[in-house]
Amino acid sequence: MRAYQRFLNYVKIHTTSDEAGTSSPSARREFDLAELLVREMRELGIEDARVEENCYVYGTIPATPGYEDRPAIGFLAHMDTTPDFCGENVRPQIHENYDGETVALEDSGRVLSPELFPHLKALAGRTLITTDGTTLLGADDKAGVAEIMTLAQQLLQGGPAHGKICIGFTPDEEIGSGAEGLDIPAFGAQFAYTVDGGPENEIVYENFNASAADFTVNGFNIHPGDAKNRMINAALVAMEINSMLPSAERPEHTERYEGFFHLTSMNGTVEKAHLSYIVRDHSAARFDSRLETLRLIEKRINEKYGPGTVTLTLREQYRNMAEKIAPCMHLIDNAKDSIRALGMEPDVSPIRGGTDGARLSYRGLPCPNLGTGGYAFHGPYEHITAEGMDTVVQILLGIVQRYARP
Repeated sequence: MRAYQRFLNYVKIHTTSDEAGTSSPSARREFDLAELLVREMRELGIEDARVEENCYVYGTIPATPGYEDRPAIGFLAHMDTTPDFCGENVRPQIHENYDGETVALEDSGRVLSPELFPHLKALAGRTLITTDGTTLLGADDKAGVAEIMTLAQQLLQGGPAHGKICIGFTPDEEIGSGAEGLDIPAFGAQFAYTVDGGPENEIVYENFNASAADFTVNGFNIHPGDAKNRMINAALVAMEINSMLPSAERPEHTERYEGFFHLTSMNGTVEKAHLSYIVRDHSAARFDSRLETLRLIEKRINEKYGPGTVTLTLREQYRNMAEKIAPCMHLIDNAKDSIRALGMEPDVSPIRGGTDGARLSYRGLPCPNLGTGGYAFHGPYEHITAEGMDTVVQILLGIVQRYARP
């Protein structure tokens, strides 16, 4: 079975994670895919395939006899889809022998065009898979799931000799908690890759340092007729806080290694207001400086309006994995060699986001990220090709073969 055939089955299963969920997984529906994967893994011959109570799927392909001393390599992908756009009732559309031109996404009124996505021209001749324009597709990261499962099939059905291969599928990556519950000793890998990126030749081992930042503003509400020198309008104080951040350092004005402050939500009345930000930077020093800027704003506002007017809450989300990958550059070198062997040039670039691999790297499992062959994640324009998925499987197979060498 080709990877895209598995993928078409997986995307129809609703697995959107729940930002408001308080359990793990955040949504019970994530078990629907997890349990299917365990059944399929066992059918392939992965005897220890299992799903744990928090919806983490594990399975091991033992080393080929005589290869037990080779490094144990892991491959990971996440089963959930983002809450940012509808992930239910996904109806993937197949466009065989795609001509590289504009595609109407069924009756949604949306179109996938080379004007907005110039790379589409390079996909001409392939089997293009799109949404119907009303949901996301789920290539992030059910494409990675399908590719890893197809790799397992090939290894178990007459594939090349290999060391121990560890397979893991996680819940809740899209809401930032996917890596927290992975039992690394139970997973069993010495090194791993997440398969959760974009174009098939992509390799990522530099990501943002990331934190969430929330300001809570407490106002003093009094009749406006008696307000002079007494009222503190929390909504206006919130606007003042935002104005104290550099306007040029927003996502819409930054690229590559440039960090940002991103206001994600705000609400307020005279009595109380809230501001929520995400803070990002590749440089640890600049990242720490950004957090210090937020602390200084909290201090200045409380000096101006009185203690307790504003409270800042910072929640670290993940760190740049680069320093953890640096001692293990064989992970990057083997991925590069595998990509080049297929006639492509590796695209090694920083990601303006994060992956489960970033957190896992800091938890002791060095884990860069590889492409899935997908594009335009998290919305109705998401798309992927069957051939791109085949290529990713071959890249993973090449990595396995390189780690099987003496």
